[in-house]
This record gives sequence, structure tokens and C-alpha cells, in this order.
Amino acid sequence: MSAPGLLIAAPRSGSGKTTVTLALMRALRRRGMRVRGAKCGPDYIDPAFHRAATGEPSFNLDSFAMAPALLDTLAGASAAEADIVLAEGSMGLFDGVRAAENRSGANADIAARYGWPVVLVIDVSGAAQSAAAVALGCTLYDPRLTIAGVILNKVASPRHRRLVEAGMERAGLKVFGALSREAGLVLPERHLGLVQAGETADLAARLEHLAGLAEAGIDLDALVAAASGTAPTGGGRPLVPPPGQRIAIAQDEAFSFVYPHMEAGWREAGAVLVPFSPLADEAPPEDCDCCWLPGGYPELHAGRIAAASRFVDGMRAFARTRPVHGECGGYMVLGESLEDADGAVHPMLDLLPVATSYRRRKLHLGYRVARLAGDCALGRSGTDLVGHEFHYASVTSDPPDERIALARINDAEGVDLGFTGHRLGPVSGSFFHLIAAGD
Repeated sequence: MSAPGLLIAAPRSGSGKTTVTLALMRALRRRGMRVRGAKCGPDYIDPAFHRAATGEPSFNLDSFAMAPALLDTLAGASAAEADIVLAEGSMGLFDGVRAAENRSGANADIAARYGWPVVLVIDVSGAAQSAAAVALGCTLYDPRLTIAGVILNKVASPRHRRLVEAGMERAGLKVFGALSREAGLVLPERHLGLVQAGETADLAARLEHLAGLAEAGIDLDALVAAASGTAPTGGGRPLVPPPGQRIAIAQDEAFSFVYPHMEAGWREAGAVLVPFSPLADEAPPEDCDCCWLPGGYPELHAGRIAAASRFVDGMRAFARTRPVHGECGGYMVLGESLEDADGAVHPMLDLLPVATSYRRRKLHLGYRVARLAGDCALGRSGTDLVGHEFHYASVTSDPPDERIALARINDAEGVDLGFTGHRLGPVSGSFFHLIAAGD
């Protein structure tokens, strides 16, 4: 049986979607409901918070990067094992790329595909009745969607709330409740988003506090009653094949960006994931046939990584005979050196001819469509893959040429961005985060 769902979205980034979503998740779980989260679009961090709030896995749903069959596989798996699905949007409700209809990567595509009504989180700071005009615009913009109502966030006072609610009533929009403007609602952040769930101090207490605020300020009965829609169960498209059958995977505060659907797919294909910690100076286990260095925050731990002699020596020995792949932060560590924010240059594994700098920061962000330029841990030469880049590091060494590049990439609109990443023997890496196989 497929559980009903809701999409928690907003007109723009910074409205408080994650905070409100976590508050609702934890409050409904305290009622004994089995809640499954989902995150629309590419995001590693929020699904881990969803899991902490609900006790259940949370998958990404991405209408640009994922073929419809894969979307249905992931949404169906979530809905089949829940009483309700709460999908959290990213950026604004309609923000995406210029692409084929229903394949823009926008939150709205996901809500439309599964018939999940939208609950808008409206940041009302600096506005009163005018907030209703923004919300009303969202209800009229896309006829595919049903806007169930709004949750008011950052309300300054009871008077402020009355004024905002008067505007919503005039616009014919249901108000499910409100959360006030207080520091206790803010989760700590760093340059790639929220501080990770595993690093957030007193996370359980924070989630309980959020749940209490939701119970006091939001009509949870009405919210649950508004949920509807359905996601298909069974069948679907297989995920990207695992890079090995026994995969050593770096896992600690420096290496943590692995999509839950990737790990689930690898395990479903029979692979075993064996975690190890570079920050604890652990080498990849010898009984593994492949090593995966995920993205994360190596730029914050470059000195410790460089000094981890067992990790460094073990990685170099492993890479002589078995495939090693690094994504984003993992790619930086596979390189020759990493310059941290203070300008200190730390030697890295020297397995790929790339040097990177976090001091020379520049945002690189967007979907990437890649065609592998040679055989590597991600697949055979010519394989098409879809993913994204999201990092601030700059490459300070020469760009790769076709002979040793990992892939040639386009952006979401098909603009050729040239070659990216490196492959040298069994070692490969790039800033490209893999999401799915190409259509």
C-alpha cells in the first residue's frame, strides 16, 4: 500500500523549510506514525537529518538527474514503508533548469508526479498581508499542483500573526499554523549547508524542541488529513552498478557525502560496504576489492589527513592493485596537495595529478551530464552518467587532457564544459557527484 504524502516547499531559499520539515517529522513520529522523508534535488546533508528525525531512511528525488522509472522506484519504496511521506523541497518551489516538461529538477515536478499536495513555508519576516500575495502567486503559477495551505515562519508577535493571517484569509489560503522568530529554531551551518547531522551537538534535544514547537503551533491533525497522492510500488529501474563487491568506503567527519539511494542500490546488488576512517588513521581494509572516497569536508581536516601515515601508506598500497575512486573532497585527497583556508599547503595522496585550494574559493554549482572518457570504477568508456557539482575549491594545477581525463561533461542545458577529473591506472576521481545512470 502506498502512503499519502506532502511536499514541504517555499517560494525561495532561506525560508526555513528544513527546520519546519524536521519539526513536523519528529512531531508525527512522537504520535507513533511511521514517517519517511525525501529530499527533492541534489543534497547530501538534509536526508541525514530526516533519518535522525524519523528513524527511517530518506532518499533524494530528482526529476532532472533521475529517469522516471528510477524516481518511481525510490518514491515507491518510501511510500510502501510509511504512514506518511514528507518530501522537503530545495530552493524555491518552481526553481529548476530549462529542460523537458516534468524534468526540470524543480520540487514542483515531484509533487505533480505523485499527487502530493504542497505545504508552503512562508517566511513572513518583513511582511504582513503582502506575504499572502506571494503565496497566492504560487497557487496560480502551476496548474499541476494543489497548494494545501501554508505554515508561517519567523512570526514576530501575536499582532504580526493576525495581520498575516488576515491576508491569507483574503487569498483563500489555509494556515496550518505558525512558528515564531527565535534563535532556538536555527540549526548551525557551514559553507556547504547545515553542519552535518552527526556533528550537530545535542541533535536529539534540538529535534525534540522542534517537535514541541510544532505540536504547540501547527494543526498536525489538519496537516495529516491534507496528505494524499500515491507513488507506484514494485518494479522500477536498477541503480548504478556497484564499483566492486566489497567496497571500502571512507566514513567520518571529512568523508560523508554518499547518497542514500546509491548505498541502498549497491547493497541491493549484493555489494558489502566496509567503512573506515581516514581521520582515525585507518587504511582501507585489505579484504576489499574497491575503495570509495566520498565528498565531505577534507579542506577542514587537511592537516590531520596529511599526518595520517597508516591511511596514506595504506591507500597508496591499495591503489597499486585495486580500483580507487574519489568524489569531490575525495578527489582533492587523491591529488598532490590541498591548500586550506589559511594558505597552508598540505601534501595529499599524490595518486592523481591535481592540486586544489580552498583558500582560492569560487562556487561551482550545477547539474553535470558526463560521458566517461575511459574505463574506471564508474563504468566503461562511453558510459553516460548524471550528477552535479557543488564545491568552493579551485584547481591550481593544469587541466586534464583527453588521455587521462575522467569524463567530458555538459551542463544541464547541454553546454560543453570540456573534460573533468582524472584517471590514472586503477585510480580515478573528479568533482562530479554521481546521482544516476543516463537515460
